[in-house]
Amino acid sequence: MKGILLAGGTGSRLYPLTKATSKQLLPVYDKPMVYYPLSVLMLAGIREILVISTPDSLPWLRGLLGDGSRLGLEITYAEQAEPRGIAEALLIGADHIGGEPCALILGDNIFHGAGFPAILREAQQTLDGCVLFGYPVSDPERYGVGEVDENGVLLSIEEKPLRPRSNNALTGLYFYDSEAVEIARDLAPSARGELEITDVNKHYLKNGRARLVRLSRGFTWLDAGTHDSLLAASQYVHVIEERQGIRVACVEEIALHMGYITAEECHAIGVEMKNSEYGQYLMQIAQ
Repeated sequence: MKGILLAGGTGSRLYPLTKATSKQLLPVYDKPMVYYPLSVLMLAGIREILVISTPDSLPWLRGLLGDGSRLGLEITYAEQAEPRGIAEALLIGADHIGGEPCALILGDNIFHGAGFPAILREAQQTLDGCVLFGYPVSDPERYGVGEVDENGVLLSIEEKPLRPRSNNALTGLYFYDSEAVEIARDLAPSARGELEITDVNKHYLKNGRARLVRLSRGFTWLDAGTHDSLLAASQYVHVIEERQGIRVACVEEIALHMGYITAEECHAIGVEMKNSEYGQYLMQIAQ
């Protein structure tokens, strides 16, 4: 499975913070925002990842992540010059996907919970069409919503409904089979001139090939796209790390755990950042 990390957009909801930098480089407590979605792809066992962003942001992201080799990954980059919709990422990444299944994740989405790697692996192994990930919220009218029956079968998808049929918000993580690119190619732009990912998902649903995985008890999902949610995400990560003595979305630790890099390589990265608590943590876990 190939990975696509969509780190596009202008970040206008976070102005003036994003007037001079990419939203995905803003700190979520002790690490850049982009580490969090990147960590999800890594936990899913995905090593070939395409990062899509704006022409202005790509040099900064490339400066942070490089070609991915330090993490045992292959990271490449592509431009989305204007925000033409999430589904356009499938077209931009068509060559990268190369007819394989893919995972698409948005650059401001943060996931955390015990057992998440097992859930991701199971979703890959049983993938037949698309797998969406839902999370219960108190204000579903602000999100795309997935309605399921008593057996968990996905019945409908609504985008920001006035009267939601469910409280399952659809998160910014999507698993697709090899047909996703062709489905995206056949889409017509919406009224706002974008290729909507909801239309891709509805195509799979219409053909009975869409499944919803509900992330509920024991999980946290945050969309760090506003000032309030960015602050809440930082506070959440701070509390978890302080109380448990671990690092959330520490990509070097994940690379070590997954066998992508050696303990010596992890320690060397830590040495480069030895004056920070983050670097000291890497040296500690490498030992």
